[in-house]
Amino acid sequence: MSRITVYTARKVRTMNPSFPEAEAVAVRDGRIVEVGTLDSMKPWLGAHEHVIDDRFKDHVLMPGFIDPHIHPAVGGVLLPSYWITAMEWQLPDRISPAIKTHEGYLERLGEIERSMDDPDEVLLTWGFHKIWHGDVFREQLNEISQTRPVFVLQRSFHEAVTNDAGLDWLEAERSELERHHQIDLETGRFFETGLAVLFQSVNKITLNPERFARGLEMHKRMVHLGGHTTVGDMAYPMMNHDFEWEMLSERIDRDDVPFRMKIVPRGALRGDWNGSPTENLARVNEMETLGTHRLRFGNAVKLFADGGFNAELMQLLPPGYIDGHHGEWLVAPEYFRALAEQYWKDGKQIHVHCTGDMGLELALTVLEDLLAVQPRFNHRFTIEHCGVSTPEQAGRIRDLGAIVSAAVYYVHELGEAYWHHSIGYERAFQMSRMGTLERLGITTAFHSDFVVSPPQPLHTAWVAVNRFAESGAVLGERERTSLDFAMRAITIDAAYVLNMENEIGSIRAGKLADFTVLEADPWETPLEDLKDIPIWGTVFEGRPFPVEK
Repeated sequence: MSRITVYTARKVRTMNPSFPEAEAVAVRDGRIVEVGTLDSMKPWLGAHEHVIDDRFKDHVLMPGFIDPHIHPAVGGVLLPSYWITAMEWQLPDRISPAIKTHEGYLERLGEIERSMDDPDEVLLTWGFHKIWHGDVFREQLNEISQTRPVFVLQRSFHEAVTNDAGLDWLEAERSELERHHQIDLETGRFFETGLAVLFQSVNKITLNPERFARGLEMHKRMVHLGGHTTVGDMAYPMMNHDFEWEMLSERIDRDDVPFRMKIVPRGALRGDWNGSPTENLARVNEMETLGTHRLRFGNAVKLFADGGFNAELMQLLPPGYIDGHHGEWLVAPEYFRALAEQYWKDGKQIHVHCTGDMGLELALTVLEDLLAVQPRFNHRFTIEHCGVSTPEQAGRIRDLGAIVSAAVYYVHELGEAYWHHSIGYERAFQMSRMGTLERLGITTAFHSDFVVSPPQPLHTAWVAVNRFAESGAVLGERERTSLDFAMRAITIDAAYVLNMENEIGSIRAGKLADFTVLEADPWETPLEDLKDIPIWGTVFEGRPFPVEK
């Protein structure tokens, strides 16, 4: 039998309500043996060989942070690309400065184009948002270059724009592009399912093994810097199963990687929204046999309702958008229902991408009908994102036994912007209504949806408890959460969303020995400073992994 290692700390925050604080954790073979004090552990320590490790005597241990909704393949695709963003991003290899004007965006895009030595190289950039950057369509991109294909990916990864050279470079027939209802050739805009058509060609670049591996390595570092020990790949595969599985197996299923990944398959493959529900179920069930130690599958599936929040493509109930444009469905509502029925009958936990209140209405209506036909206990039907919602819909989430995985960062970056330019003050200040969910007792996790927001759980919790908009103003004071709710949302409640709460999410005997090591106690830190608590690193299955400075 292996030796016990006892990690002592200034404080251990267990997230176990019946035993919330401790001073030491005993670990053996990657699992927790005992939580308490050196004195309370004497029966164990007297009976077994052990060592006391006091490297964390000045630190605070918490359960390993969990982000239940990220996209490693998107990181592999986008992190090696050029970034032009309205908010500053600190990336492993560079800083993307905040550029907030139309002129500044085009100037920076032009600088990038002129810096590229190879005239045949495709320019791929990410981070555009029209609220800050104005009209950047086919016409403007033609002024950047008439010979180089330029692809501008919108901030949400739900939309892209290209120039004439880009349209000519695509392998799809022009007639196919003209017929597609989510492609606008006049502006060079590809959105939602149209984006999948564009990537059939762009994948020649983005799925280059060397390039993708470089992006995945940066993604791994960002996950570790955030203090994560578990993340959820929510909608696998993003582009290509064979390629992505090979890359994930090579780069993440390794002994030196300090986190695991719960993989939730897509209920329908990207761009193929008319496939047989029965065939899709067979594909998902077959995929679930592939799991490894760090790459885990489970009895879950991801479905999609309405379009991207950052792209202003979410479907809204009246009064809709200020400018009168309409949102988009990612799949036809009747196809969504057919898929949901198939996966519900098979006993799957269903995660649904819902960003607008009309998308949420579709998901809740379908859930209500499913429960009427085939009642299920502990179904954990999960609303993913939950951007714009009504108070009444929050009540229905509770009444139907659903849970939420929320993109709280929307408030910080988009709250004021959407107030002035998109949906008005009332709905903008209530977006991501986490305070209501807390008052209703709805199990809720927070996620980054990286690259939609930085994979930094403490930053996400900071947004939830303060609701600071970009300017520093508080947006929706009544929708603030308590600190306890926010910290549960990145630990034990995030584990519940992934159906892993019996293994991770709190520090107690029998669970995996996953800890996030903090240099200050969140409960002793002013709420406005929560995001700035330094992270020493993590302990993953009993092994310390300091972050690289």
